[in-house]
Amino acid sequence: MTPHVVILGAGPAGLGAAYRLRQAGTAAATVIERGATVGGNAASFPLAGMQVDYGSHRLHPQCDPAVLGDLRSLLGADLIERPRHGRIRLRGRWIGFPLAPLDLLLHLPPGSAAGAAWDMVRAPLLGPAPEQDSFATVLERGLGRTICRDFYFPYARKIWGVAPEQLSPVQARRRVAASSSARLIAKVLSAVPGLGGKAAGRFFYPRHGFGQICARLRDAAVAAGAEVLTGTEVTAVSHRDGAVTGITAGGHALDADHVWSTIPITTLARLMTPPAPADLRQAAGRLSYRAMILVYLVVATPRFTEFDAHYFPEAAIAISRLSEPKNYGLASEPAARTVLCAELPCAVDSEVWRMSDEDLGALVLDALAGAGIPVRAPVEAVISRRLAQGYPIYERGFEHAFDALDQWLGGFDRLLTFGRQGLFAHDNTHHALAMAYAACDCLRADGAFDKALWHRHRRAFEHHVVVD
Repeated sequence: MTPHVVILGAGPAGLGAAYRLRQAGTAAATVIERGATVGGNAASFPLAGMQVDYGSHRLHPQCDPAVLGDLRSLLGADLIERPRHGRIRLRGRWIGFPLAPLDLLLHLPPGSAAGAAWDMVRAPLLGPAPEQDSFATVLERGLGRTICRDFYFPYARKIWGVAPEQLSPVQARRRVAASSSARLIAKVLSAVPGLGGKAAGRFFYPRHGFGQICARLRDAAVAAGAEVLTGTEVTAVSHRDGAVTGITAGGHALDADHVWSTIPITTLARLMTPPAPADLRQAAGRLSYRAMILVYLVVATPRFTEFDAHYFPEAAIAISRLSEPKNYGLASEPAARTVLCAELPCAVDSEVWRMSDEDLGALVLDALAGAGIPVRAPVEAVISRRLAQGYPIYERGFEHAFDALDQWLGGFDRLLTFGRQGLFAHDNTHHALAMAYAACDCLRADGAFDKALWHRHRRAFEHHVVVD
């Protein structure tokens, strides 16, 4: 008998799993999504005649070949390959991103260049590592004080709202791809033609917005027999005798042979019925997220700049990143306007979170003027989108709370949690899709789930490093 897998969440991980299960014919699949549309934070929506994303998204060439092959098949000519063309504002100067040797030589502030060179010379002379590592100690020992002072530490404070010394070393190892001088040099040299391979400094992007990936996965999964229910909230995940028995969603009970969750692990823990023990509920409360407000400016000009993204580590500039969607997918329409998307990290209990769109627009305009790239064309509209769970915050000691929660949930038969939100992970879309495919590979022909194989996949997931 074909097993029935109920999947919570219709982001890349959930839809990728449904698509893979139905293509292989190994299980019936039902995807349940609280939102009105699929995609989650990886969705797109229409604005001023174009498709815009929830922030800056790319599909990176590091994508697993099987996943990339399927996406190429689903998207066809709509999956275009583009060169990265961003820049970072560093101590008042613009540096190209991805980093390139000539650009660094010409534009890096003199003090930064000299300081970085000295940091590399003195690195072998440093004493033993401190007894208790942190994000700050790992990066400072690996990259030196200068680049940490000028970029990583102020950016960390802005993104996560926590001092670098209070962040876990895991944050450095999973969030910073070039966490040592040697790796940083290799990354810079990869921009030199012939040294970085064909994929260096490039990315894939769907012509009609990043959300087209999830839309095509949904369409293909449904065409193959999956059911995708949007606007449906899960209110309970029932269990008995150490095994999950089903869920309650939209006011109705639904039986399931397997429940695969891609929603936040903290939310899953709260949905378990009977409820988790008190100590595990407390553990869930110790895992926190940084919120993000996305502020979209509709500007009456064909193009704002030539760059796809601008990064702002400086504390004096409120926003962390600005992207221009038209520059990602080669959009030419509408010809008379463009959209800018500013990312504003904050806390959900902050004054910023409660600001009106008008005030948010003024804040973004002030930030861009302060960065030397003022918006001179008329702003036709300002809208915002709020993401309460933008980034997981890896405060020192978070591992104890996560491990306790993860082990408890992992002890239930027929229950699986994975994906960016499901594993409280700093991951890209290609990582989430790789997890989905791995989960499907663990479902055997007899309907049983191969936990030993899944544990091996989990160990591999621990080496995922975010690609910026």
